[in-house]
Amino acid sequence: MQVQITQLEGVRFAIKARNHTIVCDQPAENGGTDAGMTPPELMLASLGSCAAFYAAQYLKTRHLAETGVEVSVTAEKLKQPARLGAFRINVSCPVQLTEEQQQALTNSVHHCLIHNTLLSPPEIAIYLALPSHAEEPALQNS
Repeated sequence: MQVQITQLEGVRFAIKARNHTIVCDQPAENGGTDAGMTPPELMLASLGSCAAFYAAQYLKTRHLAETGVEVSVTAEKLKQPARLGAFRINVSCPVQLTEEQQQALTNSVHHCLIHNTLLSPPEIAIYLALPSHAEEPALQNS
């Protein structure tokens, strides 16, 4: 799984995955043009859409509902170090469920790949790539 991010202008970036592109930007107060979601909003979008997928699949495979799942995700900005925390995923189900089905749907959402990644922090390595053709220093005549 891979995405490629390219700076478009200022703090606006194009994010490409397979044949799809989205724009990430900052609000004007952070030097952007508000042309897209911020990186933290994209993280919440990833978590929420993953939870929605698992909820929808649960309902579909049990022939309870084909459409209508809605999810909202909130998080708080924390400091030292700067990060998101206190995530809350609210799943709105389009049909009535028994208590057993409610628990099973909740368990299904807990299988979300993004949710599990956040619960078990992954190792993250950062590699810096520099231009391969660095300018040669100008020769001086002596």
